[in-house]
Amino acid sequence: MISPNVPGRLPARPLLPAAAAGPAAAPRVSALQARAGDFPGPGRPGRPGGPEFPSPGTPSWPGTPLPGSPRQPGTPDPGPVPPTRVWLDPHASWQAALYERLLEQRIVLASGVLDDEAATRLSAQLLTLDAEGSGPIRLELQNLQAELPAALTLMGVLDVVRAEIHAFASGETGGAALGILCSCPRRTAYPNASFTLSEPRLQFGGTVTAVTAREQQARRMVDSLFYRIAEATGRPADDIREDARRGRTLTAAEALGYGLIQERATKRPA
Repeated sequence: MISPNVPGRLPARPLLPAAAAGPAAAPRVSALQARAGDFPGPGRPGRPGGPEFPSPGTPSWPGTPLPGSPRQPGTPDPGPVPPTRVWLDPHASWQAALYERLLEQRIVLASGVLDDEAATRLSAQLLTLDAEGSGPIRLELQNLQAELPAALTLMGVLDVVRAEIHAFASGETGGAALGILCSCPRRTAYPNASFTLSEPRLQFGGTVTAVTAREQQARRMVDSLFYRIAEATGRPADDIREDARRGRTLTAAEALGYGLIQERATKRPA
């Protein structure tokens, strides 16, 4: 039924059933919903809930089951997860046991590059052996290269150890490591040993005042190294410094004549 026209009002439209309204009778969208993209019904492309942005809980690909859902028929069983393996060093315990046996025989091994940490470890071993007994200590130097501060640290420990230190040099010994060799009262070289006289390398950074102070300290450290080599070899310190500048290399026989070593190792009698 149509209501009569009233002045100032629009004629009322007849109310249609929802079934007769069809698709045009979809729920109305307010302006706020349109701006926020919150449309009722399935999502649109490019908006949350659409094909490009699936809603939470929706599989990202057709046929992909949701987490915790039962496996679909025909999907292969992934099987058990393989266990994680942790590979340990098989020689770690063997090396530790070997070093312990060497210390029991009063043998200390020094090889590679001697830094502050290695110098601290070697100093602790030497001081421990010196406190445990008065027998001689055998110091094995194998391809030893040393940083100047670390070498001076170990040289100071060798000066106060009461036990006699017998150094055996093998491979190449050079740079500041020669100060460690010359700090030992007895010095022996293996037949394949070689020795390189070279100037230590140092790097400084900071302000001009700090660099100048470090440079003066480094000069005193280098002088201490060359004086120790000169004292052991019986040569002038200036000659040692000049040989270091030229990078002179000596064989075991030449080092014996130079004064770096006192004897060459030979085979023990059977």
